[in-house]
Amino acid sequence: MNTGPGPHTPPQTEAELASIVRLYAVTDGRTRARHHLSMHTVLGAGRRCPPGLPEESVRIVELCRLRARPLVELAGLLRLHVTVVTVLVSDLIDAGALTLPVPEMPGEEHERQKLFALAAALKRRYPGAAAKAG
Repeated sequence: MNTGPGPHTPPQTEAELASIVRLYAVTDGRTRARHHLSMHTVLGAGRRCPPGLPEESVRIVELCRLRARPLVELAGLLRLHVTVVTVLVSDLIDAGALTLPVPEMPGEEHERQKLFALAAALKRRYPGAAAKAG
């Protein structure tokens, strides 16, 4: 039996457990974001920041106001799991607090970023709409 720390090691202190419970509450237990975001998706500050955001979300917006940042960098700076940050970022995009700026570089990643930005804008404008194929 392995007793060393590993990926499935249970929380050892009350502070670790409280942190996990808080993140669960902040994301409402969600593990999937409404937007398709990769770890390399670059995020910028939006036009408005709604009141009453959790401290993690406020910190994300503050970091993006300083300069546009990739999602994975935000997770590292906040010392949070990428999945948690992805859920929070998705909510902030819906609230208009973050944007998906389109970088000025040619290539496939540029086109993908434009499509993500367009999809986010359409979801925000028409929240109840569903895509139809064909």
